[in-house]
Amino acid sequence: MNNPYLPFPSEILTVIKHTEKEYTFRMAFTGDVKPGQFFEVSVPKYGEAPISVSGIGPNYVDLTIRKVGRVTNEIFERYVGDHFFMRGQYGNGFDVNLFSQGETLVVAGGTGVSPVRGVIDALANSADAKDKHVIVGFKSPDDMLFRDDLKRWDEKLDLCLTVDGAPEGYTGNIGLVTKFIPEVPLKDVSTAKAIVVGPPPMMRFSIMGFLEKGFKEENIWVSNERKMCCGLGKCGHCRIGSTYVCLDGPVFNYTESKNMID
Repeated sequence: MNNPYLPFPSEILTVIKHTEKEYTFRMAFTGDVKPGQFFEVSVPKYGEAPISVSGIGPNYVDLTIRKVGRVTNEIFERYVGDHFFMRGQYGNGFDVNLFSQGETLVVAGGTGVSPVRGVIDALANSADAKDKHVIVGFKSPDDMLFRDDLKRWDEKLDLCLTVDGAPEGYTGNIGLVTKFIPEVPLKDVSTAKAIVVGPPPMMRFSIMGFLEKGFKEENIWVSNERKMCCGLGKCGHCRIGSTYVCLDGPVFNYTESKNMID
């Protein structure tokens, strides 16, 4: 039986570069994992950081990491064949089956695409993929992640890819993700489900957009991945009121999350 407090070594199987600051590390792992769950990734002498699962496969998990501090800077010095230490998996994750039936809208911004990548894959492969709608936003064209996935998703479901800003001559969508929520063609918004993951302001205004469009509160889910900390609820940094994001989340139904005031 795994001790949830003890990190274990995991080999780096593949490194995928997305941008100068965002890489995906494919790590050796055997076990059940769901999209939206996370691992604590550590480098001895440097510390550890919570990282959302961005991909799940036979005997591996993908962890998409942004270079933002001491731990992640050191992680970026590791290569195929090297090892990290990991703890987990932690959190509740998304129930993919919940979103595979009927109309679903996923809105994700930046690295917030990582925890829902597996959900979007499942939607793209569902029997009624044309009833699945995805809005993905990045800061600029150079900041786009999972480019091969974006192409594949665009072929299978209703994908809206947008950037906050772009150089002159860019022919794609420009604007915040919230701009495109009213344009999503839904047959019956009263039964449609929605997910949003990304920076807190983006999530807040996206939820406003969902509600204005007619989504029911109980049909909206969020991931508070940015509040993840030790994974065990022991450090207390993930606590919002009486809720511990690491233990009770990070995925919440909006009927719960709307009362979580940090």
